[in-house]
Amino acid sequence: MTEKRTMRVAVNVVEAERGKSYVQLVWRNFKKNRMGLLGGVIIVTLAFLSLFAPFFAPHDYYKLDADKAYRPPQRIRFFDAEGKFHWRPFVYDLKLDIDPVTFSRIYREDTSKPLYIRFFVRGWEYQIFGFRSTLHLFGVEEGSIHLLGTDRLGRDLLGRILHGGRVSLTIALFGAVVTVILGSILGALSGYYGGFVDMLVQRAVEVLQSFPQLPLWMALTAALPRTWSSLQVFVCMVVIFSFLNWPMLAREIRGKVLSLREQDFIVAVKEMGGSNSRAIFRHLLPNCLSHMIVVLTISIPELILMESVLSFLGLGIQPPMISWGVLLQGAQRIEVIGLYPWVMFPCAFIILAVLGFNFLGDGLRDAADPYSVRRSY
Repeated sequence: MTEKRTMRVAVNVVEAERGKSYVQLVWRNFKKNRMGLLGGVIIVTLAFLSLFAPFFAPHDYYKLDADKAYRPPQRIRFFDAEGKFHWRPFVYDLKLDIDPVTFSRIYREDTSKPLYIRFFVRGWEYQIFGFRSTLHLFGVEEGSIHLLGTDRLGRDLLGRILHGGRVSLTIALFGAVVTVILGSILGALSGYYGGFVDMLVQRAVEVLQSFPQLPLWMALTAALPRTWSSLQVFVCMVVIFSFLNWPMLAREIRGKVLSLREQDFIVAVKEMGGSNSRAIFRHLLPNCLSHMIVVLTISIPELILMESVLSFLGLGIQPPMISWGVLLQGAQRIEVIGLYPWVMFPCAFIILAVLGFNFLGDGLRDAADPYSVRRSY
């Protein structure tokens, strides 16, 4: 009796799973992957902070103030210097002193001047999606608050890092999308037609993969005219990243198409008079969609790192456009890092973004084949 009931339950489970769509099965498996969910939360959070950077930034991140150069991060407190608890969070104002020997800037907390943090305050004017506003998440009534410190020109690092995330994440996303589109189409054409088309695409893949990537990226970005605007450099970097990244995906898609093109559903399309383009774009590529999504999420962190490296070396995005790599240009000297370690905060956001996309990509890769899970019934 127990065995019959167990078998009946197992059959019901199988039938229920067969009734689910592919997307539902992928989402069911993905929800079980905690690291994948964590990666998704990290990416969504970074994207949200970057998209609404002016709202979260208490100060204009383009405003220069030499008197506030290299101000250290201010700590949010609930207890003052005397140990008294305050319901409202606050930071201490900073006093500037000059070292009489080294002439370096030394900031000390002014414990007699607490600056209470207010939320949803009015400040500098900005524009998002065409709407102008002066509303900011937080600020102080008098003085200034710099939770991540300032750079050598006195600009707020928190606002600049959040704003720089727009460029770094966008250039990586666009580059990865173009890479996936280009690699998928060329790989599908190579695997489906074979012959001369296959030889041409595969020889192009071999030529591009024969060059060391980093030196080739550096050479191509260094060849961009210095007179170009930041937007032109941005677009060209997307093109360069896409042009050099598509070969690996093209080979993977080619292998999948080679195994799929003789399947019954493709033969049926041909027998019914369907065109080659219909077979490729309506049947073959959709069957490779899960792999394309995984490659997309895994390619983005690689492009974030490459943009950061090239911009750090002065070969990528150029000021006044801000990216995480541009912000790290202020940390090129070891003595600056030793004296003002907060200039390395952009590295933390780069690491978070890379880990987030890697966790998300691994989770999607594991969930992309819902039927591969071993069942006990």
